[in-house]
Amino acid sequence: MDIDEIGFLGVRELHALYRARKLSPVEVAQAVLARIERTEPQVNAMMRLTPEHALEAARRSEAVYRQNDTPRLLEGIPVTIKDLQHTRGVQTDFGTAILQGTIPDVDAPCVSRLLAAGGMMVGKTTSAGEWGWKGVSQALISGITHNPWGRGLNAGASSSGAGVAAACGYGPLHQGGDGAGSIRMPAHFSGVYGLKPTHGRVPNWPMSNNELATHIGPLTRRVEDAALMTQAMAGPHVWDYTSLEAPPQDYASQLHAGSMKGKRIGYTRDLGHARVDPEIAEVVERAVKAFEEMGAEVEEVTPAWGPLGPELARFFWPATFSGRIESLPEFESRMDPGFVAMIRYAQGFTAPQYMQMRLRRFAYVQQIHEFMEGYDFLLSPAVSVAAFPADRLQPEHWPQHEWDWLMWAEFSYPFNWSGSPAASVPAGFTPKGLPVGLQIVGRRFDDLGVLQASAAFEAARPWADKRPPLAQ
Repeated sequence: MDIDEIGFLGVRELHALYRARKLSPVEVAQAVLARIERTEPQVNAMMRLTPEHALEAARRSEAVYRQNDTPRLLEGIPVTIKDLQHTRGVQTDFGTAILQGTIPDVDAPCVSRLLAAGGMMVGKTTSAGEWGWKGVSQALISGITHNPWGRGLNAGASSSGAGVAAACGYGPLHQGGDGAGSIRMPAHFSGVYGLKPTHGRVPNWPMSNNELATHIGPLTRRVEDAALMTQAMAGPHVWDYTSLEAPPQDYASQLHAGSMKGKRIGYTRDLGHARVDPEIAEVVERAVKAFEEMGAEVEEVTPAWGPLGPELARFFWPATFSGRIESLPEFESRMDPGFVAMIRYAQGFTAPQYMQMRLRRFAYVQQIHEFMEGYDFLLSPAVSVAAFPADRLQPEHWPQHEWDWLMWAEFSYPFNWSGSPAASVPAGFTPKGLPVGLQIVGRRFDDLGVLQASAAFEAARPWADKRPPLAQ
């Protein structure tokens, strides 16, 4: 087998090759690490590699197959971990020079579960700016993470490295986090699959002060791989008091059990307020037709709650990150100017104002859930724009602002606050050959439904065979 093809194989394919003795976990770990080293100069998706961790895990997995023991769910499967996630004994910088060089003494629950399931950690992926504050794949401490479909272009964030790693064949499984779109945006820009599960499905630790809006989930080339990765990470954990008590389902075995025939699906072009570039709208509209072809009842909708989101987002996003910095003058020279401007904006907020805005947000979320009672799924663009230069916060043809990148990501944050499962599936390409994502939103707790809808679309409009130029 071509060594460069190994990193593009899915979990089931790798397990079949292991059982047939045609590949070993050690060979796979070595091949993926070698591919990363060859490709990294073009994309810069990795903060650091962890070959010792990967090869040690690979040797343990190799013994399992050699001895015909029962393999674990992810036995011998390469994984990457986002730089915002604690990894015991492995440097974690959290996207900021202020914490650069931190070496945690504990794994976050999602990390420990991936490793306990047999995953081989090959490295830590890049994040975007201080604590992942922005949607553009650039940070002072790591530079630009390049879109694999065009060097110098935004690959989305904050799980930028995870999305690029998935697109470039750095193995099948890549852990991401999503506080306002940070799994779905990289999936859109890099042309891969990204799932934000129901809030609490995968425990999140340390607990985020992002108003319970931060979710942990997978970025992958295939829906089945995302289902397996979610299953491995899911389940209650005492460190996260918001984690769901329900044990994880066997999502992968049920992917194709649900038909789209007769499903009631809402489709919104703009949530009643969002600006969307025509080239994005055109691709998304064609993708929506796939669900009609599968027998779903698709209704175009304009949710009344949609226009209420922007004011809330521009309040809570700055407020959330303002709590990270005790002394702005002490640290501002070492931080992204956009981050500093955002924190300065939040300094005028008062405690009564904050609590009043929370009440408004609770009412907003209630409207989302009531709306979703009428639909099995809601479809929309994942992001309003195609990839643009990563040294900008907004495309040149959009309004400019010193910190507000949310203007082109209005479709994602509502479902962080609602805790709803939502995915970005590759839907096609712009005339310039840049990926476009279709967002699939489900009712809260219906992670399986979103995975099934994603798998149905994947079967109707396959994408995993498409390779970006920088991954060749």
